[in-house]
Amino acid sequence: MEQLSHSPEETERVGAELAATLAPGAVLALFGDLGAGKTAFVRGLARGLGIDFPVSSPTFNIVNEYPGPVPLFHFDLYRLSGAEELYDLGWEEYLDRGGVVAVEWSERAPEAFPAGTLRVTLEKTGENSRRITAERLE
Repeated sequence: MEQLSHSPEETERVGAELAATLAPGAVLALFGDLGAGKTAFVRGLARGLGIDFPVSSPTFNIVNEYPGPVPLFHFDLYRLSGAEELYDLGWEEYLDRGGVVAVEWSERAPEAFPAGTLRVTLEKTGENSRRITAERLE
């Protein structure tokens, strides 16, 4: 999948559309520079999963949990030094809980992601425009 976005609202729409294709247990590894729109994308993902809670970046919490028909577990690995710290947070238990797991700054622990993870890359192409691509990891 490849989509272009010209605003945060469009980035949210892309997230919502993708959510409609996800099964419980899906894992998304999000990649993109600071300000690329990862949290906006997750806001849309939450809306598409039927979650009616405000979504914010979990930078200081590491993970935010959002209950809904399919729960969303939103991680931000920016402050972690690697996969060991992620496993210490109960990573495997989150993967087993049947929700959708979306992870910002995934490059901090690439070895932690299971086969079938969806890699979503948000690339700045202008001040407000983004190229959003998604591909399955083997």
